[in-house]
Amino acid sequence: MINSKYTIRERNEAVILQTIIEHQPISRAELATVTRLNKASVSSITKKLIEEELIIETGIGDSSNVGGRKPIMLMFNPKAALVIGIDVGTNYLNGKLTYLDAETITSFEEKNIKINQQTIKTELANCIEQLLLNVPTTYHGIVGLTAAIHGVVLNEEIIYTPNYDLDQGSMANILEELVDCPVFIENEANLAALGEYAFTSDSRNLICISIHDGIGAGIVENGVLQTGPHGRAGEIGHSVLFPDGKPCPCGNKGCLEQYASHVTLYEEIKQATANATMNSDLVTQLYQEHHPDVIVALKNNSHYLSIGVNNLISVYDPEVIVINSSVYQKNPAMLEWLINDLNTLQRSELEIINSPLQNNATLQGATIKAVQQFLNISHLKFIK
Repeated sequence: MINSKYTIRERNEAVILQTIIEHQPISRAELATVTRLNKASVSSITKKLIEEELIIETGIGDSSNVGGRKPIMLMFNPKAALVIGIDVGTNYLNGKLTYLDAETITSFEEKNIKINQQTIKTELANCIEQLLLNVPTTYHGIVGLTAAIHGVVLNEEIIYTPNYDLDQGSMANILEELVDCPVFIENEANLAALGEYAFTSDSRNLICISIHDGIGAGIVENGVLQTGPHGRAGEIGHSVLFPDGKPCPCGNKGCLEQYASHVTLYEEIKQATANATMNSDLVTQLYQEHHPDVIVALKNNSHYLSIGVNNLISVYDPEVIVINSSVYQKNPAMLEWLINDLNTLQRSELEIINSPLQNNATLQGATIKAVQQFLNISHLKFIK
């Protein structure tokens, strides 16, 4: 648990809040039954939560089988506070101001920009300024900001970023100068996994593979994000596929992301088609035109990723694997090829899907990270 002025719930209050979120609408009597807290404690805690506008009374429920007065139902109030999420890519910056349930109030998007240690403060300041132009009034105001980083993060510090130099300074310090709320820094694949877990899946054991310039995996086990003691859990892109293979910025050779990332795929297709530029839309167009070299490149890309997926299955035994990739999203055949390439008896017990949240996954997870800290709830799930 993080201790700060914004961590406002004691243990029983957090239990009550979590139960309301997961079972809403719910009566006080039902809360007492589910949480095993006595009715007096439930009454006292819910009274306080109502005063702080974190829960609301929404109407009358059904009476019990033995009759009696119909209960007043309770629901979580996501409009009690606001959070900011920012996805810091290698050449883009996306941001959202949301309510506690990730409902978007204001969004920000900037593409084709240079992100490095010299530009990051200016870019972040511009993003935050735009997000805060029209801030609705809420009881608690802005209670957290989460920034997603494409690299290794530990305890809000950026440890290693292979594709930009943000590991050379403290982003947390920069953000704390720009906003008056708790600041959290997290790996973007981890946040994507939190987003998928909280909003799209009823599973408690999920892995989200995020593919951009590199490849990362966010791992949720029994409802808890697993980051490892050094923040390196899920760095699947730097698992070695071919010893003595292509050199990688991490210092190894033959890493998975040198064969299955978007950057690698785009370079291969650019060379095969003599195109000066490449992106997921152009890849899709060429595939739909049945360009033979593009079909081969896509099949090879999915085959290499299937090896990494197979390794994750063997190590973590997840119930769901989510592929977050614009190329996979626009070319569904790639997911079919990947699944067919998996040589494991566990495949039949596993669901492998393209991301339901797509480009929103990381920012949805950024909301969840901040809300978890604000409400002091480690298992936060908005899907029943």
